[in-house]
Amino acid sequence: MFNKSNKKLVLVLVIVLALGMAGTVLANQDKSEQIRLSSATSALVFQTDFGVQNDAVASMKGVAFCVDPNLKMFDLTHEIPAFDIWEAAYWLNGAALYWPEGTVFISVVDPGVGTDRKSVVLKTKTGQYFVTPDNGTLTLVAENLGIEAVREIDEETSRLEGSEESYTFYGRDIFALTGARLASGMIAFEEVGRLMEPKVEMISYQKAEIKDDAVWGMVTVLDQPFGNVWTSIPKKTFEDFGIAKGDVVNVCITKNGEKVYEGKIPYVNTFGDVELGKPLLYMNSELRVAFAINMDNFAQTHNIESGAEWGVKITK
Repeated sequence: MFNKSNKKLVLVLVIVLALGMAGTVLANQDKSEQIRLSSATSALVFQTDFGVQNDAVASMKGVAFCVDPNLKMFDLTHEIPAFDIWEAAYWLNGAALYWPEGTVFISVVDPGVGTDRKSVVLKTKTGQYFVTPDNGTLTLVAENLGIEAVREIDEETSRLEGSEESYTFYGRDIFALTGARLASGMIAFEEVGRLMEPKVEMISYQKAEIKDDAVWGMVTVLDQPFGNVWTSIPKKTFEDFGIAKGDVVNVCITKNGEKVYEGKIPYVNTFGDVELGKPLLYMNSELRVAFAINMDNFAQTHNIESGAEWGVKITK
């Protein structure tokens, strides 16, 4: 038989034991949460002008994989035309709109590799990170997503071991390593390198506007492999000019001010709204003015290319 004092002692021991078990469970939960958070990684998205006929892209991904085998790696494109910084800027900005906060983009279109152009990481106001040479690639990202901060990559602490005498493959030696460390959480943005002024190198280009009884813009990119010609002119600007579906407009495309194409084109919804082999003006998937030929290649037929030197003028 227990007396009252013994019963009290047993009750105290039971309570202490229960509290101890609860504390162990909570501690284990905390540890599990810490492990879960430490293993969480951000998406790592690659863009280059390297193509896939050699080992360049695989080498970059190998560097990233060695940093963290759990990294989620994706390709934006590796088919940017060689040295075409404008096209890199365009596709990088377009894709970024559909990726979440924390995503790390590595873009390597770097004709100045090994020179004094800066290697940087830009953090946007949307919370995404862009690892790239500061050569104009960030023009549209900076304009449309906003600059939160820019840091210059410390190329002494953020260089692949053994690559110190390599000057022509920063994609592997600097950018892949830095991007992977950021995406994996191995380093914070503040550890990338020195803080720079919140600005980057910008490419000058013709922005869409209504002026002198015309709508002006530029040929941003070619929609390959179809050869459709995409422009910088938004649907709203175009229709603010007073053009409605079914209207026929005059289109003039120039290179460095010299006329390359001029013709009358109807404004319709889609390719099948005109006869086979006929031109059309439509709104592309980004709701910007584009030109095409139904079941043919507009760019190839009329020798159109893309970039800041290619202008577009539309009149009624």
